[in-house]
This record gives sequence, structure tokens and C-alpha cells, in this order.
Amino acid sequence: MTTDPLAPSVEGGSNRRLVLASGSPRRREMLERLGVTFTLRPVDIDETPEADEPPTTYVRRLAETKARAGREGEHEIVLAADTIVALGNELLGKPRDTADARRMLRQLSAREHQVLTGIAVWDGSSDCLQVAVETTTVVFAPLSEAEIAWYAASGEPLDKAGAYAIQGLGALFVERLEGNYSNVVGLPLPLTYRLLGEAGISLLKHQT
Repeated sequence: MTTDPLAPSVEGGSNRRLVLASGSPRRREMLERLGVTFTLRPVDIDETPEADEPPTTYVRRLAETKARAGREGEHEIVLAADTIVALGNELLGKPRDTADARRMLRQLSAREHQVLTGIAVWDGSSDCLQVAVETTTVVFAPLSEAEIAWYAASGEPLDKAGAYAIQGLGALFVERLEGNYSNVVGLPLPLTYRLLGEAGISLLKHQT
């Protein structure tokens, strides 16, 4: 369960607060499954891509912006992330509606794409910000119009980057992937574990 107390989990024994600067239910659930104690602090930023902005640059910029927007105190370590689906240099964010979800699924059908997540960790005590990007390659099966219509109508694609959820019904259409699975869900756990550890929070200790 997500809670708000200071947790004695930082190497060296000092009390620090872990803040998740994200409104994503997937990221919240992933941390909760690890038994991590954290404060949930969603931030609202402009996510409009800049002209000709490469996917890696885009997710790094948004993760960093979210982490900075989530800062409040020196006793906090802020974790922020942003996930995007890239088809070549085209960014596929969350679909606007069911018709837009169908359009994205047609683009992904029988093709390879990349899922990129930018991770940013801000350490309030040192005002140090770490940013990194995880990339996973995903290959979709060929999708029929009936399959596309069925999946779009399920409602699952509507709040997912690229209009699918690999941890849900979208798994039916993923033929294979190269890279980290949790990255496709929205939070690459090995990378998150490493960056938080470097900031002084061990997920092995930061538990209720």
C-alpha cells in the first residue's frame, strides 16, 4: 500500500522520502508490488514534442521535467518517468479516442517498434539529477481489422502509449520482444533499482 511516512531506508541510516512524480497506475502498482513505501505526487506538464525531436531526447526531457516539477524538500528523492512508443522517428503517445487507437494499431500491425522509457531521479539533499533511457524492441503480429476493432472497443488502449498494454489483452498480439519487459509496462525495474540505489535508496530495504 502506498504510504507517506519517512522511511529509514537510505544507505547510512538517514530518513528519506521516496516520491513518485507520476499519475500512472501501472508505475504505482509496480512499486507497490515490491513493497515500496512512497508518496504519490502526480505532476502536470506540457508533453508536446518539439519539432523533429528524436524519441530518446523526448523521453529524457519529459522525465527530467517531471522530476523537477515534483521537487519539494531536501529530504526527498523524486522518481519520474515517461514512456513512449516509437515507430521509426514517429512518436505514438496515448490515443485521443477509439478511432485514433485503431489507427495506431494498424501502424503497429506486423511491424517492429521500440518502447522507450525515460527515468529521472532527483536527490533533494545534493540537488543531483540522474536521467537515463531504457529501450525495448517489440514485434507485433499481423492484425486483422476484426482484431483491431475488438481490441480498440475493449477500452484498454485508450490510456496507453502506442494504444496497447502488454500486461493486458495486448499481449495477444506481441510476437516477441528484445529487452526488458517491465520497460514496456512503463517502468524498467532494473534501471529504476540501479538509479535509486545510486541516489541512496535500496529497494531491498525500502519496504513496509
